[in-house]
Amino acid sequence: MNALTNRIPVRAVLHVRVGEGLHANLALAREAMQALQEGRRPKPHFAVGFAEVGQMLAVFTPKRWELIARLREIGPVTTAQLARTLERDYKNVHADVAALSEGLAVQRDDDGRVCVPWAAIVVDMKLPAQLVA
Repeated sequence: MNALTNRIPVRAVLHVRVGEGLHANLALAREAMQALQEGRRPKPHFAVGFAEVGQMLAVFTPKRWELIARLREIGPVTTAQLARTLERDYKNVHADVAALSEGLAVQRDDDGRVCVPWAAIVVDMKLPAQLVA
């Protein structure tokens, strides 16, 4: 498997975050740095962030969630096998796999097969601050 997949713990969770500011990400980095300074191993955290919900929905479309679910059920397969299983056009599935790879949701193993290395994918959307009248 690729370098990222080799480091992903078996029960790892991918966090898809929408609207989370820089401060939250810096806090996670600060916690990891503090653990290292104290000689502790930092807790692994895998996340991909989007500024707005529209950006997240452009990557994680309903068809792509179906692809993730099916891939999780059947395990690593080639893109062509995945397209046949989903009964979808190869070109569209190939584009979906590329987009989901950029979003870290799917990976390729050493044989080029597509897989979902996560035990779960959690989507967390922060609501904008409420304007006070």
